[in-house]
Amino acid sequence: MKKIEGLIAAPFAPLSAKDEVMYDFIPGYYEFLEKNKVVGVFINGSTGEGVSLSQAEKRKITEKWTSVGSVRKTMKVINLVGGTSYQECIESAIHSQENGVDAIAILAPYYFKPAGAKQLAEFCAKIAAAVPDMPVYFYHIPVLTGCNVSMLDFLQEASPIIPNLVGIKYTHEDFMDFLSCMSFENGRFDMLWGRDENLLSALVLGAKGGVGSTFNYAAPLYLQLIEAFDKGDLVEARRLQQLSIDMIRLLGKYGGIASGKAYMRYVEMNCGEFRLPVKNMTGEMYNEFVKDVKSLDMEHLFSKK
Repeated sequence: MKKIEGLIAAPFAPLSAKDEVMYDFIPGYYEFLEKNKVVGVFINGSTGEGVSLSQAEKRKITEKWTSVGSVRKTMKVINLVGGTSYQECIESAIHSQENGVDAIAILAPYYFKPAGAKQLAEFCAKIAAAVPDMPVYFYHIPVLTGCNVSMLDFLQEASPIIPNLVGIKYTHEDFMDFLSCMSFENGRFDMLWGRDENLLSALVLGAKGGVGSTFNYAAPLYLQLIEAFDKGDLVEARRLQQLSIDMIRLLGKYGGIASGKAYMRYVEMNCGEFRLPVKNMTGEMYNEFVKDVKSLDMEHLFSKK
């Protein structure tokens, strides 16, 4: 699989007031991201509430994104199939392949955790072997999985036994490990950066693609950041990265990951709320949130419907 360059959004799961997935929302969502020059989607991940959805719901979400993608063909679709049971992961991987997904991603088991890189690689190998022609990414997010295996160690174990492993979605702040992974086997693997608030640092190390939740609603900000970096205008690139940080700080102020859907509501792409146990904003909190967003003075850097 050719390495992906540009912004890959991690779409939210659009939920109705009755807590049901709004599958018919997805075609418009696809067009919204496409309009804002996003090059791919990473579905059923953390932002997409994959761990809170049923297998049936995730499969329908996958089918909807790929059905739109098969017609428009402007964005790659990467589906997170990872979980705690490699048998379920295999079922999801096969379903992904049958529905034309461009690549799958595997998550470290987060209940019975692997003892080390060898066990993690063996777990992933079982899933990847079920779809030998499908490109496979590993999704590294130790803050949520509790799996703190070095990704360089993982690649050393996985490379010989997973021939269809193409890269890692790297959502961690270990820049030493990240650069070592980028250099491994002469840069063979596609290292997609997963921390929007320090994308600039990853660009300095050579990253060309990123996966992020804030790319849903602020793609123009990051595209301008990348453009400034490519031109060598580090002053402007740092200014834009600081705006990203200021924007992301509001997520923490208003309760965390669910605030991302508040940003989507702000840009007129209302995806509903997060499922329990994630805390959502009250109406009063949303009004205060809007005031804070406007105070950022970055209206021109939000995605447009």
